[in-house]
Amino acid sequence: MDAPAKNEQGADVRDYLAAERTLLAWIRTGLALMGFGFVVARFGLFLQQIQVIRHDSPVHSYGSSLWFGTALIGAGVAINLFSGFHHVRLVARMNRGQMAETHSTTLAFATSLFLALVGLAMAAYLISVRH
Repeated sequence: MDAPAKNEQGADVRDYLAAERTLLAWIRTGLALMGFGFVVARFGLFLQQIQVIRHDSPVHSYGSSLWFGTALIGAGVAINLFSGFHHVRLVARMNRGQMAETHSTTLAFATSLFLALVGLAMAAYLISVRH
């Protein structure tokens, strides 16, 4: 008896281009997070300068914005690393002619959850800073 013929086809150019578009979208997300993290980290310095200009009460430390900003920068770096590793594995599977398994949404969900939590924490921080 003959072995059943495999119905799998090799990856098409469109598959590689789709994988690259997905990688670039994740890289844009990571870069946006890093840029936003830098802005948030510098926000505390901006608030201190406003207090100095207005001659308000003694300058308060706004160190929380530094930690929120650093967390966002770290998340951006992690997203870029994870997306790069995922892309390399996906292209290697396509080169071997294997069909890509179902796509995991873990990274997207974890990113969304992390950003929601940081957003809530930043909102609470801004409310607590308000006089």
